[in-house]
Amino acid sequence: MRETRRSFLRKGACAVAGAMAAAAAEERAGFVRALALAEPQTLTDYKALVCVFLDGGNDGNNTVVPFDDYNAAGGYASVRTSSGLAVPRDQLLPVTAPSHQSLKFGLHPNLPELQALYNQRRLAVMCNTGTLVQPLTRPLYRAGVGHPYQLFSHSDQIQQQQTVFPTEPARTGWAGRLSDLMSAANGASPVPLCVSTAGATLFATGGRTRQLVLDPERRINESLRVDVGGDFPPGSQAARRAAFDRIRADASSTMALTVSQTLNEAMRAGAAITADPQLPPPQAGQSDFPDTSIGRQLRHVAKMISIREQVGTRRQVFFCNLLGFDHHFNQHNTQFGQDVLLLQLSRALRAFYDATVRLGVASQVTTFTLSDFGRTFEPSGAGAVVGSDHAWGNHHFILGDAVRGGDFYGTYPTLALGGPDDAFERGVWIPTTSTDQFAATLALWFGLPQSSLAAVFPFVGRFATPNLGFMS
Repeated sequence: MRETRRSFLRKGACAVAGAMAAAAAEERAGFVRALALAEPQTLTDYKALVCVFLDGGNDGNNTVVPFDDYNAAGGYASVRTSSGLAVPRDQLLPVTAPSHQSLKFGLHPNLPELQALYNQRRLAVMCNTGTLVQPLTRPLYRAGVGHPYQLFSHSDQIQQQQTVFPTEPARTGWAGRLSDLMSAANGASPVPLCVSTAGATLFATGGRTRQLVLDPERRINESLRVDVGGDFPPGSQAARRAAFDRIRADASSTMALTVSQTLNEAMRAGAAITADPQLPPPQAGQSDFPDTSIGRQLRHVAKMISIREQVGTRRQVFFCNLLGFDHHFNQHNTQFGQDVLLLQLSRALRAFYDATVRLGVASQVTTFTLSDFGRTFEPSGAGAVVGSDHAWGNHHFILGDAVRGGDFYGTYPTLALGGPDDAFERGVWIPTTSTDQFAATLALWFGLPQSSLAAVFPFVGRFATPNLGFMS
């Protein structure tokens, strides 16, 4: 019997409460113990991680498509063509995956810059990755074995992608916990290890350290300026500043203290960045940043990297956000559909990579994508308004000269409704790789000691390996 979308969502939202609560308590205790034991490292080189979050749940099924098996019975073409959701085979950008018996896959036609980087072995694809409590298969899932809570909820899955806590809400993100352990590498730098160009984010929230938030629509030094001026009588600047400093010194409440500390750190960073950094212009064959939201955000990231020596940072994590991927309908819309968003992503990532080359840090900066979740293989709607619904496992990109590019990592799912990788009957791929493993591989390259993994990724020990091998 065909399962309705309502039934699918209702079943997906159910949690195995008792077992998961016990597991959560166990993992919390282990995390606290590991954090207490973890020791910060002294590091002398520079490395940066750049997360580009595809907000809303990118449709990975149209991002990375099987090329050789495009017309296989029951596969991509047969499920997605009649509704109008399929990308035509002759428009796909072919790439070969040595790890998958050299099968050919096709990238979305609006990712030509990423195809070029893939063929240059500077970009890799991380297949079928998502939030997991433990390794899971279709029979285990259908038997009721524990899975992440609120699987198909945007807010919950965004939180889990950013915290890698799949059993309960968490107050810190995995980049924030990474900062807690590694910010000592930056010494007395006034710039925090975590920087966001998309507002304050859970991903970069730590237990002891805070994030720096930049506004990509303003110059960097203007973003950090704390203005105590205004329409006041001349000569009152000193008095106003003294009053402002007294407010910042208020420790009478947790809120006042938090605001004070945040303002103090912003002012320290602003004092260090006295002018808006300028990037070297693109060279022949290189791309400049497009005038899009993600282009402006990544330009700010590149500017911050350009002043790494000036402000004394050796480790940095950046967070950027590209909105608009929740395409239940209008996925092919020419103004705000997936097609135009992927074009913006491809151009911005190429420009950012080229900027790291000009700055001499292409092997020291690794960029990667995350998203809420994947989308159902089975379309939602048809024709001009076709889209796809919330699902689970998804494909991501990893970019940089330290990446073992030109290949796929993890396991590409079997594209079959009700097949071995489908949680239901709609093409909801059960992840074969956990977000924990994906993130832990990046963190190990970043310099996190193996002995401190549990402090940042409390569930990673449940999986076969924390290192997926895509970083050199």
